[in-house]
Amino acid sequence: MPSDPPNLPIGTIAPVKATLERERKLTAPPGFVLPHLPGERLPARELSSTYHDTPGLRLAAAGITLRHRVERGSGAWQLKLPHGRDRLELEFEGGARAVPAEVTALLTAHLRGARPVPVARLRTHRAGVLVRAGGRALAEVVVDSVAVFEGRRIARRFEELEVELVDGTVSDLRGIVRQLRRAGAVEADMRPKLFQALDLPPPEGDARPARDAPVSEHLGAALRAQYRAIVRHDPGTRLGQDSEELHQMRVATRRMRAMLRAARLLLDSEWVRALRGELGWLGGALGPVRDLDVLIEHLRADAGALGGEDEGAFLTLILKLEAERAADRDALLAVLADPRYIALVERLDADTRAPPAARSNRTLRDLAAREFRRLRKAMRALGADPPDDELHAARIAVKRARYAAELAERSTGRGATAFIREAKVLQDVLGDHQDAAVAEARIRALVGARAPAVQAIAAGRVIERQHERRRAARAAYPKAWRDLERRANGVFV
Repeated sequence: MPSDPPNLPIGTIAPVKATLERERKLTAPPGFVLPHLPGERLPARELSSTYHDTPGLRLAAAGITLRHRVERGSGAWQLKLPHGRDRLELEFEGGARAVPAEVTALLTAHLRGARPVPVARLRTHRAGVLVRAGGRALAEVVVDSVAVFEGRRIARRFEELEVELVDGTVSDLRGIVRQLRRAGAVEADMRPKLFQALDLPPPEGDARPARDAPVSEHLGAALRAQYRAIVRHDPGTRLGQDSEELHQMRVATRRMRAMLRAARLLLDSEWVRALRGELGWLGGALGPVRDLDVLIEHLRADAGALGGEDEGAFLTLILKLEAERAADRDALLAVLADPRYIALVERLDADTRAPPAARSNRTLRDLAAREFRRLRKAMRALGADPPDDELHAARIAVKRARYAAELAERSTGRGATAFIREAKVLQDVLGDHQDAAVAEARIRALVGARAPAVQAIAAGRVIERQHERRRAARAAYPKAWRDLERRANGVFV
């Protein structure tokens, strides 16, 4: 039986240190000698690491590593999460005997009640150079000699050459790698040390069926990709340090819900209804925080453009929105700790592997064409100066058509890809209009009738900026729609 998630106070998940790890791995062949690099030698280090995972290595499958590392008698827990092409390294205090509750709370969607256990023990001897230029520490270049233990016995050894940026740029990283390659370094096994120690394959990627694969395979792969995105961005959403994590989790939730809607004729209707209901419940918790992230970022930029006294006066209004966001985030974290959410994650994991199909001869292209026809009807019904709510409804129709096209993209080809690109343009234009309309309504509600004159004047100036954004969006959307309609010809028409 899965155990309940740790009973932590809402909002207390905070690592001691968080670092975005940008690195490149190479292999140092026998006899390799580090070339001369400007900087200084790093002190030699001896690191002992015990890696933890579920018995079925669920963390490793998601590209996550969790270890307790000891150096000179001092230990800490290190959690590494995928972050685009890089990894986010979080460090937590705690003894070696038990994984800190803060860590297991972050990994709730991956652990699902399982207790992390030791799965590998490594000892690493590290030596290298801190590369400097122009007074900046660009990168650490280190050679790691790794011993993998089974009990007290060394089962195998391997070496890695790592270049990790400190205060340098991607261009600096590439330049250092070129120097190392000229000295004899070669392409490396890019798997994390745990994967090499246990001889694990790289983390599972999103499946790409053959173009002529059955509809069920394309549909399953698309839904599976959204499930993986939800759980991939779950830890970052809980952590709350990067609003993009919440954004991507919400997008995956909405995209899966829209895909289920578009493909409902190909799937068991009761299964679709129930799953869309649960995804709607999750989206209802993610939405308010994300909407306020967008609104606050947008209004802060507008306040900055005011300058002077007006900027300060308007920022006092934004503080009210930030208090509202904090309350909504507490509510979101409560939902992510709810057994109902864990049950949804488990269901998505199981059901997206083989979604229950219904008898149908329709193709995914048929479904995308169906959604486009609905969009075309909605767009042609817009008058010369449509109300805000009609433009918002049109934006929703665009998203549905786009997500249906994404379902069909692999089997349909480049035409669908071009359609998706143009749909995003129209979606963004209509999104700018909606954001401006929402911003104006929220500002008016925040100011009130008894606001100080300086605050009211600042709010009026920001409201006028929203009017300008809406005018620009209304001027731009007809062309964006014509471009999308043209792309649909021969693909979904």
